[in-house]
Amino acid sequence: MAKRILLIEDEANQRILYTETLEKEGYEVNPVSNGEDGLKLLEKKDVDLVIIDIRMPKMSGLETLSHILGQRKNLPVIIYTSYPQYKQDFMSWAADAYIVKSSTGLDELISKVKELIGV
Repeated sequence: MAKRILLIEDEANQRILYTETLEKEGYEVNPVSNGEDGLKLLEKKDVDLVIIDIRMPKMSGLETLSHILGQRKNLPVIIYTSYPQYKQDFMSWAADAYIVKSSTGLDELISKVKELIGV
């Protein structure tokens, strides 16, 4: 059975790209566009890992991370964002990884996913 990933990303094109890339690696991806939808999905579905952006409408990634860890503190979470400055935020330290989107960021993301949950 494929490992399940919850992907929380507000940018539609990036959400599609990350979903397709992770599915090619053999993962089942559950993409949502905001933290509220991500939390609702977590109530209904078991996942092995969460990938989350930081700056999103309705609820920030850090706020969503706080809720996720309140529900399932052992669930691995990767912050995948365009904003390196949030790495200094205390809440971001609770994530298992903080990766800045870049030309090599997607490769780094896949590598970290494999490290955390295997294939």
